[in-house]
Amino acid sequence: MKWLERAAGAIARLTFVSLLAYAGLALASGKNPWPQLTTPSAGATRAIGEYSAGCLAGAQALALDGVGYQVMHPSRSRYFGHPDLIDFIRTLGQGVHEAGAGVLLIGDLSQARGGRATGGHASHQSGLDVDIWFWAPPSAAKGPLSPAQREQLKARSVLDGKEGKVRAQWKKRVATTLKLAARDPRLARVFVNPVIKRELCEDETKDRAYLRKIRPWYGHDDHLHARLACPADSADCKAQEALPAGDGCDEIAWWFDAKAQADRKLAQQKYQANVVGGRGWPAQCEALLE
Repeated sequence: MKWLERAAGAIARLTFVSLLAYAGLALASGKNPWPQLTTPSAGATRAIGEYSAGCLAGAQALALDGVGYQVMHPSRSRYFGHPDLIDFIRTLGQGVHEAGAGVLLIGDLSQARGGRATGGHASHQSGLDVDIWFWAPPSAAKGPLSPAQREQLKARSVLDGKEGKVRAQWKKRVATTLKLAARDPRLARVFVNPVIKRELCEDETKDRAYLRKIRPWYGHDDHLHARLACPADSADCKAQEALPAGDGCDEIAWWFDAKAQADRKLAQQKYQANVVGGRGWPAQCEALLE
C-alpha cells in the first residue's frame, strides 16, 4: 500500500536526523535528564526538533482546571506545552462544554522543558502533543475532581470489544470531541483507534473534510492523541510528512484485514525500533539542560 510505504520511509528517515552523539549515548545508557527539569526555561517559546526527538523552550503551564476540562495526574508534571497547545486545549474544552458533551479529562502534554519522559511516551517531546481521555466519570461534570481522584483514576476504553464499535453511551461525545479538535486549523493530526476511525467514516454524511486528520493507530481506544503543526515562532521545529489527500476512509479496511496482519506487525516493529527505542535530541536543546 502506498501510504504504508510512505509511513515506513518516513520512519526510516527519522534515524538519519542529526543529533549529538553523546546525547544518544546518554539515552542508551539509561540516563535521561529531562524529567529532572521541573521548571520551564526563560526566554521566548520555541518548539524544537521532532515530536519524538525534541524539546521545548519557554513552555507555558496549563491551568489544572478550565471551562470544559480538568487535568489528570498532575503529580507527573506533564502539563506544559507551547502556547498554541495550551490555547487549543482551552478552546476544545470550551467547545465541548458548549456542545453539552461533558468535561474533558486531560492526560499528558509535555514536561517543563519537553524531552523524553520516563515511560509512557515516545513523542510529547516538543510541547505540541496532548492526550485527552474519551471517558469521564459522571462526577467530573458536577465539579472538579478531588486531588486523590485525579491521581488514582485511569483512562478507560470506550469500545465494545464484542461488537467492535464505540459503546453507545460514548458515541456522541467521541464524535463531537474529534470533530471539534480536527476542525481547529492548528491541528496537524489526531490519533485514534482504527475502530473509531472506521465508525466515523461510516457515520459521517455531511462535511467529511475533517476526517483527513483522524489517523488510525495502535491502542488509542481510551484517549485521543492530538498533535499540533509546527508553530510560526519555531523555526527549529520539524514537522511530520504531510497527510495524503482524501479522508483516509479507503485505507481503514487494511487495519481489519487478516491478510495484512504480518504487514501491521512489521510496521509496528519498525516504529518501536526507530522511535520508541529511544533517540537523542537536537543540538539546540543542549542549552535547556543547563
